[in-house]
Amino acid sequence: MAMTLRLNGDDDRRLTELAERLGRSKQDLAQEAIHMYVARQAEAFESMIDSIMDEHAELMRRLA
Repeated sequence: MAMTLRLNGDDDRRLTELAERLGRSKQDLAQEAIHMYVARQAEAFESMIDSIMDEHAELMRRLA
């Protein structure tokens, strides 16, 4: 799916400089950053659920 990403001038400049230094495209770097962010958020959510389940394990056992 296509998507337009609008960046402010400073962010665009920094992304352009990084892409040039790494020899990669700005699109590739933006996609990688999104993948990393989404993965981190999913891990944090799973960790929170595990913590809640551990905290309330006895209640869950009694309700089952």
